[in-house]
Amino acid sequence: MSPNPYDALRDRLFEAIWRDLDPLATEIEDREELPLSRLMPMLRDMGALGLLVPEQYGGAGLSIEQYLPIIAEFAKVQGGIRVLVHVHNSFAHALSEIGSPEQCAAILPGVPSGSRSVAFGLTEPDFGTGADLGTTAVRSGDDYLVNGRKWLITNSDIASHFIVFARTGDAAVSALLVERDRPGLTVRPMPETMGCKGGELGELTFHDVRVPAANLIGAEGSGQDHLERVLEISRVFIAASSLGTAQRALDLSLAHARRRVTFGKPIGTRQSIQRYLAEMATDVYALRHMLIDAARKWDAGQRIPVEASLVKLFGLEAVGRVTDRALLVHGGIGYTRDTPIERLYRDARLNWLEEGPPTIQYLVAARELMAGYRWSDAFGGSNG
Repeated sequence: MSPNPYDALRDRLFEAIWRDLDPLATEIEDREELPLSRLMPMLRDMGALGLLVPEQYGGAGLSIEQYLPIIAEFAKVQGGIRVLVHVHNSFAHALSEIGSPEQCAAILPGVPSGSRSVAFGLTEPDFGTGADLGTTAVRSGDDYLVNGRKWLITNSDIASHFIVFARTGDAAVSALLVERDRPGLTVRPMPETMGCKGGELGELTFHDVRVPAANLIGAEGSGQDHLERVLEISRVFIAASSLGTAQRALDLSLAHARRRVTFGKPIGTRQSIQRYLAEMATDVYALRHMLIDAARKWDAGQRIPVEASLVKLFGLEAVGRVTDRALLVHGGIGYTRDTPIERLYRDARLNWLEEGPPTIQYLVAARELMAGYRWSDAFGGSNG
C-alpha cells in the first residue's frame, strides 16, 4: 500500500534532514552563519518552507498535529537551521490566521519557495514584554508613520516582511505589516549567540517609516488580541522543538551507555546511569503526550492559552533536565565537540526565551486559571 500524502512528505523531509542538513552542522558551528545560498534551495526542494501555508496559496496546509513531529525532527540537528525553519513557518501561519485575504494573497504564495518570509517584530531594547511597547504608529493621511526600535528579531536577514506591533494610541496596540525595503527602516545584525549558531537576530530601527494604512492587520487597537493568538500556538511549536532536542539527547545517551565500557561492563548496567536514562525517558514521554493534547485541541478550533503556556514551560524544563543528564551520561567526552551533546546542550537554552521566558508562562497560566479557565482531559474530566 502506498503511503498517504502526509506520510510521504514527512518521510521525505526526515530523509533530507539527515542526508542534506545534518552534514552542515560543523561548518555552521565553525563559521557561526548559515550558508543561505545553499541552505534555502535545500529547504525549498524538500518542501520545508510552506508546511503551514494553506493549500490555496501553494503550501502543504498541514494541521498542527502533523507539523509538530517535523519541527521536532529539525530540532535534532543544528539549531540555527531549526530556528530559521521554525520562524519562517510559524509566522506565515500567523499571517494566515490574522491577516486579511488581500494580505495573505500578496505574501503567502511566495513563502513555500522562500521568495517571501515573515518575521515577528515585538521585542524592544528599552521596554518589557507584550503590550509594554515604545514603538509608535501615528496616522498620517492614508499612512502610518512608524518610529521606534525592535531587537532580537529572528530571521531578520531573510525576512521580506515584519509583523510589527506598535502603539497607535495611549493604550492601543496595533499590528502592521512592514516591508523590509521601506525607506527609514534599518535592519542590522546583532552579536552571535550562545547556541543555535547561524540563526540571525537583528535590530530594527524605524525612523518615520511610512506604512500604508492597508497594511494594518485587523482593526486599529486589535494588536493585543493578535499577539496572544500568535504567541499561543508558537509556544506549542517551541515545546515541540524541546521534544526533538530531548529525544536526540536521549537516543545518543542510550547508545553511549551501551557502548562505553568501564571496569569490564557497559556503563548502562549501572543503576546510577539507568536512573538518568529513565528520568530522561519520563520527560520525553510526558512532553510528547502534552503536545499531542495541545495540538488536537487547537486543530479542533479551541483556544489553548493554559495548555500552550504549560507545555512550553514543561518543555523548556524537560529539555534542560534531559540535556543535563545527557552530559552526565557522556562524561567528559560530552563536553567536547566529539559528540553532538555539547551543541544540543547550548541549542536547548534558547527554548527558555523564545515566545516568553518561564515567568511569562507562569503569569499567563495562573491568570487564566484564576479567571475560571477549564479544560477537558483524555478521561473526560476537567480541572477543578
